[in-house]
Amino acid sequence: MPIFNPKQALALGAALAFIASGATSFAQGSPPATTAPDPVIQTAPAPGPQSDPAPAATQAPATTDAPPAATETAVTKLNEIGAPPAGKGQIVFFRPARFVGMAVSFSVREGDTGIGKLTNGTYFVHAADPGVKEYNISFEARDTLRLEVEEGETYYVIQSVAMGVLAARPNLTPSTEEAFQEKKLKVTTAKATDRK
Repeated sequence: MPIFNPKQALALGAALAFIASGATSFAQGSPPATTAPDPVIQTAPAPGPQSDPAPAATQAPATTDAPPAATETAVTKLNEIGAPPAGKGQIVFFRPARFVGMAVSFSVREGDTGIGKLTNGTYFVHAADPGVKEYNISFEARDTLRLEVEEGETYYVIQSVAMGVLAARPNLTPSTEEAFQEKKLKVTTAKATDRK
């Protein structure tokens, strides 16, 4: 028959309590609790009349991670467009290559003045003074786009073609640089004719 020893019972009880707390912590997903050793406190001797004072404790400089700079969406430059002339804005009129209406070219006008011609898969750049402008395009029907031009800004206008009753119907719609850069286009510098 085993002999009961109170010291062993206390040690055994403490060990069981420690194991039980670790098992509970483990079941809850955290590591078992451990006790940290007591910190050792050391004091530096006071500086004497002949000795140099102890150097001040140096602290490592705090490193601050700056948030990453916002990255702009990179646009692949298939069609290079420069900055507008000084004191002006510019409008890039473009027409992606499409099967519908591919044989027809359209003249873009500002009022009654032709400023450029768009054939299938081409573009042209028009420099304009700041202010509200009206651009139109016509064939079977006429489409007009009002645009407020600001100095130093570049605007993109896409010309699309829909099929009408007898012929193609061109449209002018505001667009984006991303849409303009989707496909390589040919630059055209031909001025529009007075064709209605």
